[in-house]
Amino acid sequence: MPQKKNPDPMELVRGKSARFIADLVSLLTSCKGLPLAYNRDLQEDKEPTFDSVKAILGMLEVSAEFVQNIVFNKKRILKALLSGHLDATTLADYLGTPFRRSHDIVGRSVALCVSKRFQLQDLSLDEHKSISPSFEQDVYEYLGVDNSIKKFSSYGSTGVECVASQMEYWVHKPGI
Repeated sequence: MPQKKNPDPMELVRGKSARFIADLVSLLTSCKGLPLAYNRDLQEDKEPTFDSVKAILGMLEVSAEFVQNIVFNKKRILKALLSGHLDATTLADYLGTPFRRSHDIVGRSVALCVSKRFQLQDLSLDEHKSISPSFEQDVYEYLGVDNSIKKFSSYGSTGVECVASQMEYWVHKPGI
């Protein structure tokens, strides 16, 4: 539909994963219990293999075209980031308690923010402490979009340094 603005090609690419799983299950089922020599049931391995290869090549073509032509509206993205409680997960990590407990505490913090039309970073330390005595002044190092993104620094995460490292790798990778 022409009014649709979400990245539909990427939804289709993601949806293809079900076919890969089905093809894999088909191959694994064909191969289970095979004796040591070739058997005629291996004739059934071609269809799922070729189907997967054909789908992957199409998905790569669509993905490459998409990535080359995508344009981001940075102002709109920032506005959307600031409109929610993106840092709630980071706040749960800050608490260092089992997730069930952290989830409860952070849920009460977000509920207080919603009632006051605040963000988590806008609550005073006393307001944080009224919800849990675990909060200290350093909680503000975890709150806000920028701080939240910086806290995600493990391999493959969305942290700024991790993303920059991956971009550097793929842009300058030999043979591409």
